[in-house]
Amino acid sequence: MPYLLKSEPDKYSYDDLLRDGETTWDGISNNQALLTLRNMKKGEKLVIYHSNVGKEAVGTAKVVSVTADPGNPKIPIVRIAAVKRLKTPKPLAAIREAAVFQGSILFRQFRLSVVPLTQEQYDWLIAP
Repeated sequence: MPYLLKSEPDKYSYDDLLRDGETTWDGISNNQALLTLRNMKKGEKLVIYHSNVGKEAVGTAKVVSVTADPGNPKIPIVRIAAVKRLKTPKPLAAIREAAVFQGSILFRQFRLSVVPLTQEQYDWLIAP
């Protein structure tokens, strides 16, 4: 299953991920988002979305590993790796208008920082 991960680019941008190559996706406290992170599997596809500043899907990544925090097994340690920048970033307005996102949790619970996507939504986001 693909996922959309939201990041504030002034704190950690897609450029930072490209520079680092790989990172731990942390700082998540919402229970629903944590459950989604725990359900991720190695190799699953990700879209990185810049929230607050830019408000657009900007690149792809993949899940490298998912393990439990030894100090708190409810907190997943998710490692992700950059794949590539989108040729055509998808702004929030276009995502909101796309038929494939009608009824999406992305807009019903907009503050979620980790959102599962359908394959059709993922394909729409990465299309040039």
